[in-house]
Amino acid sequence: MPTLAVRRESWPLAGVFRISRGARRTAHTVLVELRDGDAAGRGECVPYSRYGESVESVVESIEGLRGDLERGLGREALAGAMGPGAARNAVDCALWDLEAKRSGRRVWEAPPGTAPGAAPETPPAPVVTAYTLGIDEPDAMRDAAARHADRPLLKVKLDGERVAERVAAVREGAPGARIIVDANEAWSAETLRRRLPELAGLGVELVEQPLPAGADTALAGIERAVPVAADESCHTRADLPGLAGRYDVVNVKLDKTGGLTEALALRDAARAAGFGIMVGCMLATSLAMAPALLVAQGVRFVDLDGPLLLARDREPGLDYRPDGRVAPPPRGLWG
Repeated sequence: MPTLAVRRESWPLAGVFRISRGARRTAHTVLVELRDGDAAGRGECVPYSRYGESVESVVESIEGLRGDLERGLGREALAGAMGPGAARNAVDCALWDLEAKRSGRRVWEAPPGTAPGAAPETPPAPVVTAYTLGIDEPDAMRDAAARHADRPLLKVKLDGERVAERVAAVREGAPGARIIVDANEAWSAETLRRRLPELAGLGVELVEQPLPAGADTALAGIERAVPVAADESCHTRADLPGLAGRYDVVNVKLDKTGGLTEALALRDAARAAGFGIMVGCMLATSLAMAPALLVAQGVRFVDLDGPLLLARDREPGLDYRPDGRVAPPPRGLWG
């Protein structure tokens, strides 16, 4: 039977990262390791205060499951033992990794039908990931965009101020890049109505969570010149019925779904319901991004750039390439 280890970790960012809710200089993560003899599975999560989580509450939740995990609780039973969120994500991903390490096969090599939500038997391919620019003065955002102008996809964080000016500055700095923007719930319905035509004119391809979750009913009456994605409004499959007619795309994040198992199921259910798919992340290391790369296969909007915003990454980490692509995880990292 496995033994559980839980560890708090802090990762300095490469600079100050600003979104509509404030600025950050450090990423705080929780690492879960499940060890069974020579085999060890790991998962990483990011507690997020927006969802009422803290490092302390997540560690406490995981520790509360210690006895069950050390008696062999598996992924199939995990969803009944823990609700969705960061704690379950770390445990779920550690269980996926442990299964792979025990078998000696990569996660995507598992025989089909061995577990609910099993990954396909197709080796994952590199995917293009966005690179995120935090909120700053327009000139500084133009300069940041110019430094990353060779990247094919940029994500621009915004609040309710100087929206068109900031996006225009990014477009000037990186004229050839695809652009998505993320307001993190900072806009009103009227702001969205005014801004969508401007953003369409600047070539923006997606607007992420413009209105507060719970106050997004107004989206049903807004003509959208640019598709709108649900982030804070979408956590698991249970949220999908309430998003119909309001959102065009759903952002799948493992820290919201509670792990890879539900993330794969949410992606497939959302596609079947007619939604476009985005795969996103919190600020974390390559260990948190690695399982999300399985979800990101064939997805148009991928935002798995967390390690690029850190001063240093975990070793071994993912291979982030100059052309904007990120490769599947090496065996020593995860899966």
